[in-house]
This record gives sequence, C-alpha cells and structure tokens, in this order.
Amino acid sequence: MKVYPFFIPHAGCPHHCRFCQQQWLSGHSAAPSPEQVAGELPLLLPEQGDGEVAFYGGSFTLLEPALQRDYLQRVRPFIARGQVSGIRISTRPDAIGEEQVTRLQQGGVTTVELGCQSFSAEVLAAVGRGHGPQSAGRAVALLRSRSLQVGLQLMPGLPGGGPREALQSLRHALDLEPDFLRIYPTVVLRGTVLEDDFQQGRYRPLALDEAVELCAEMLWHCREAGVPVIRLGLQATAALVPDQALVAGPYHPAFGALVRARLWRRALATVLAGQAGAEVRVHPADLSDALGQRRGNRHYFEERGRRLALRCDGGMARDHFAVDGRTYALQAAAVFQPIPTLS
Repeated sequence: MKVYPFFIPHAGCPHHCRFCQQQWLSGHSAAPSPEQVAGELPLLLPEQGDGEVAFYGGSFTLLEPALQRDYLQRVRPFIARGQVSGIRISTRPDAIGEEQVTRLQQGGVTTVELGCQSFSAEVLAAVGRGHGPQSAGRAVALLRSRSLQVGLQLMPGLPGGGPREALQSLRHALDLEPDFLRIYPTVVLRGTVLEDDFQQGRYRPLALDEAVELCAEMLWHCREAGVPVIRLGLQATAALVPDQALVAGPYHPAFGALVRARLWRRALATVLAGQAGAEVRVHPADLSDALGQRRGNRHYFEERGRRLALRCDGGMARDHFAVDGRTYALQAAAVFQPIPTLS
C-alpha cells in the first residue's frame, strides 16, 4: 500500500525518551499546518488510489483534539473522491482510549501504528517511556474492537535490553497478532540523552553485524507467524551521517537488504554444507538478496573456501532455491530456535 507521509516531529508527546530526536529522523524541524497539508495533497495524490495519508513522528492522539480534527478533515475530501482510501497515524500505546479511537474513526483513520519499542518493563523504564508493557495489549485490543488496522514498532538494542530481551519483546508483539511490524535497531542520535550515556560509557549500542544477525532472526520469526515486517532499520535521510545526526549504532541505509541477505546466507550455508561448487538456482528477483550487499554472501563463502555459484531461473518460486535438482524453501532452510521462554 502506498503511504503519503507528513511528519509532525515529537508533536503531542509529553515525554522525552533517552533515544528520541524526531527532527533528525524525519528530516523535518516542524510540523506542517493543516492548511499546508491540504495544499500539498493535490500534488501528492493520484486521481484514484488506495493508499493512506500518514501522520508520523509524533503522538497524534495527544495533540489538541481540535488540531487532530483539523488535520483529519483536510484529508477527508480526498478520501471521498477516491484519491486515497484512508489515514494512518502513529502514537503511543498509552495514548489510546475510547474517546481517542472514536475521534480517529470519525476522522477517517484506518491504521494506527503504536510505538511499543519494547515489552520489557525494565527497558521501558530505563529509556523514560512513561508507560509499561501492558499498555500495548490494551491499545491493540481496543483498536481491534473498532476494526482498525494495527502496526507495532520495536527497537532492539535499547538500554537495559539485549538480543534475548528483543526476541522476548517480539514474542509479546506477535502474540498480539498485529497487521504488521516495523523493527528499528537503536542508534545514538546527536542531541539525545542517549548520546550522553554513550559518551560517558553507560551505553553500548549493538554493532552492525550483531544487529543484522538479531534482526534476521526476528524477521524469520515474523514470517513464521505470518506477520509482515514493512520496515527494517531507519529510513535514510540526508542528516543520518556521522558528522550530523548519527553518533553511533547499527545504522545502514540498506539495513533491510543486509537482513534479508543474512537469511539467505544462513539458508545456503545449511544446504550447501558438503556440496562445494554446487550451482544454486534462484528467482531473478531474489538474486540480489542471495548474493548479499556488495556480493557479501559470495565473499563469505569464498573466505571459507567454498564457491557460491548462483544462476537466475524465472521458473523458481520467490524465496526458494534449487540445488542439484532439489528445491528448498528459504524459510525452512534458515530455521532458528524457538524464542526463549518469556520473562
């Protein structure tokens, strides 16, 4: 689904989490006015379409009710004309109640993204989220009861967390049966409390390879559960570079591609063990992920004395590969252990 985003950085949010700097992430220093939104929509939207206009970067349901209605009302005429099918907003799990959901429904909202970040009470307290893990479950239940689509956002690598906590948080998220997930490994941004923690040695972010490995495991579990992951890693902006916004952490402009390539590496390593030099046939659309970013998977096997010979085959199903006449499913070949017991 096509999304037409408007960024309202940090708008409405009463907290300032240790990791948060929405201006850097969105590339916008201030929210557009409702009038500006109305003026830009004719330039963005097709004559007919089924996408959503989105309000990201803030806690939409904590804006003044009149401002919420104004934003939503500016989009309604475009919904009525069939140029877009609905509205998507992002907010906090503890900012969803009966009154807020009624206002969203009346305004044409069809999807709500909840910034859960973690389901660990200790991690949420450590970063100053201002709510506990139970808030997400209550919010999802209420949104589901009103037939709204629900997406959840997770941030592995937060202070006080780690790979085990990230996987356990994912298990909690999947148990809520969301319509989709976003997974953003924590990075240290300039101007945040987390930057001070990092500079003083109180916080160590995940290394890039560590984050790729963890997120590949998380992606595998999401696919097992049938829950789409619509974003892996932060959206690239001009400011997300070391001499501007980025201080430290596992940021990469093609992070999602790295994660998908890691799944392919795991699957191929399992199947090709003892089959040095065997040719692997993949669908053309899977070739780049099978090869890896900058042919990283090919180099990985070469460094271990094994040649990775890939050939495109339009007859192959996506996310499958064939070796010596036998076809393998990527998901089955890249199998991970069950998520550790919840705690």
